[in-house]
Amino acid sequence: MSSNEKKAQELKLQANEAIKAGQLSEALALYSQAIELDRANHTLYSNRSYAYLKLGEKEKALRDADMCIDLKPDWAKGYLRKGKALGAMGNWSHALDVFSKGAELDRDNPELRASVSEAKLQMEPPNPFAEPDVEQRLRENDKTRAYMDDPGFRQKLRELAKDTKYLAKHVGDARVMTALAALMGIDIDAKNMSSLDPFVSSYKEPFSSAKQTTPTEPEIEVVEEKDSSQNAKDKEKALAEKQLGNEAYKKKDFVTALAHYDAAIALDPSNVAFLTNKAAVYFEQEEWELCVEQCEKAVELGRETRTDYKVIAKALARIGNAYCRQEKWEEALKYLNKSIAEHRNTDIVAKKNEIEKKYKELQRLAYIDPKKSLEEKEQGNAFFKQGDFPAAIKSYTEAIKRNPKNAKLFSNRAACYMKLLEFGLSLKDCEECIRLDPSFVKGYVRKGFALLATKDTTRASSAFHKALEVDPNNAEAKDGLAKCYTGEDLDAKRKMAMHDPEVQAILGDPAMQMILQQMQSNPEALKEHLQNPEIALKIQKLLESGIIGIR
Repeated sequence: MSSNEKKAQELKLQANEAIKAGQLSEALALYSQAIELDRANHTLYSNRSYAYLKLGEKEKALRDADMCIDLKPDWAKGYLRKGKALGAMGNWSHALDVFSKGAELDRDNPELRASVSEAKLQMEPPNPFAEPDVEQRLRENDKTRAYMDDPGFRQKLRELAKDTKYLAKHVGDARVMTALAALMGIDIDAKNMSSLDPFVSSYKEPFSSAKQTTPTEPEIEVVEEKDSSQNAKDKEKALAEKQLGNEAYKKKDFVTALAHYDAAIALDPSNVAFLTNKAAVYFEQEEWELCVEQCEKAVELGRETRTDYKVIAKALARIGNAYCRQEKWEEALKYLNKSIAEHRNTDIVAKKNEIEKKYKELQRLAYIDPKKSLEEKEQGNAFFKQGDFPAAIKSYTEAIKRNPKNAKLFSNRAACYMKLLEFGLSLKDCEECIRLDPSFVKGYVRKGFALLATKDTTRASSAFHKALEVDPNNAEAKDGLAKCYTGEDLDAKRKMAMHDPEVQAILGDPAMQMILQQMQSNPEALKEHLQNPEIALKIQKLLESGIIGIR
């Protein structure tokens, strides 16, 4: 485990304690710090998702749950977190799918099993006719006692106990409605059942539309939904108007298409598809504000009518696409992420990733400022002279962000990494320096010494030869090349070094003895000790003398 991973684990434990103490904001901050140190740890995203949900930040909770699943798809708890976030957003249909996937991964998880049941209950109201003592309760009720002597009525009760969709079939039977009121504990007259309408409508069988493929933007929606309150004749006219609008849309006759969609909306204002189709026309006309407005109305209506989450996701994606066409990248990403939260469509995920990449590149380019880069470079040089190499690296890194094509900045940072014995990072910066400016001799020289430090004399020799091709008189390159070929006896070098008073003083220092012992048992401890400039210089001296070696 690296030092960063250890620190992340410590922060996680502190955050867990903060959660237990009810200090949610503090826990959130600690989890975020831990993630900065260990972005590959799926449990950190899971815990932060929990904290976000407790604070009411549902979308952020969902985003972290998705990240957790991406990092560890076979970990059931990630699906529990995602399902909880979706449930909090009212998307119980999608939540049920997610909980079920988690339960498949961990069949013995009681919390997942309970969550599956909860999602089902949220989606489907309990059936009062399915209770075991229904007939007894109805016989004991003064208003329904006489009905129980009728075999036909008892048959209806048995049908309703099996499936509440039969309630729509018997809604005209006053006895059934009276029985329903009695079972629900409602004292109501059998002749006036209007107050039961909301309850009855929740049991009506949903209309199943044909399965559709995911169209490319901005294809017309063809989702159709039934609404029992809509007059059948008006609804039929609305669908006819929509069909006429679709035909006009395909012919690019957008004015006519809008007229037909408006007529359809006037006849059936509860159909989400009419709004999304109208938005598709505005998209083609590049009327971005009107397109977004129609899609937002569609999302709002869809939530009110409990429309399939895939339809809502498509409306949100269209908003994202509209912002994308306007190059409003931040808004585009916001709505594409919302769409993915509703339904994880692979095409939308790919588009979101593409835009994220483009947006980050635009931000990177906007950050470039050669003047500020020079200021950071000078600050880094000052830190280097003081022996504060970590601070110098920080300044050089900022300078690179401000001017990423300046080869000398990578060379300077490579020198800092060498001082901290981070030979791999030093070599990487040298390679980038050479790539940016093949004529910059220091890039080859520093590459050679980084390779020499790792005992790779063959490649080091090649780097020094390259340096001499650029500058035949370069003293550092000649010195490095000589070291590649001397084959100096290490034992002899160590014996000679032991007579050096400076080496003797370092080895006689109790603090240094303890540090050297730690380096043997825990190589990771070296990085921490190198943060101290004084200790770093002593270790560098021992390395040069051959007393110690690092591989």
